[in-house]
Amino acid sequence: QVQLVESGGGVVQPGGSLRLSCATSGISFEDYAMAWYRQAPGKGRELVARINKFGYKYYPDSRMGRFIISRDLATKTVFLDLNSLEPVDTAVYYCHVRDTSIWGQGTQVTVST
Repeated sequence: QVQLVESGGGVVQPGGSLRLSCATSGISFEDYAMAWYRQAPGKGRELVARINKFGYKYYPDSRMGRFIISRDLATKTVFLDLNSLEPVDTAVYYCHVRDTSIWGQGTQVTVST
């Protein structure tokens, strides 16, 4: 059974940081690209970062320059470091196995004073 379990979300003040984790099971982790998406209230889901099976990282635009995607092949976990957080980063963050319909349940990130 394939599972993606996200963790690490929470409430943080502007300028703060969080590390999101996505623990996977039931897939050949090293054979897939993994991605993080987010969905803010009233908006569509958008790509935040992606890492392919060779470890190449992709960020769709400069707004994501504060974020870093990484992975641990040994634990089959993908991470997203969120730095210098702003209120506009408030969203539910989802882990995704690229080119599949596999998504995690999401973890809420709220940036607020």
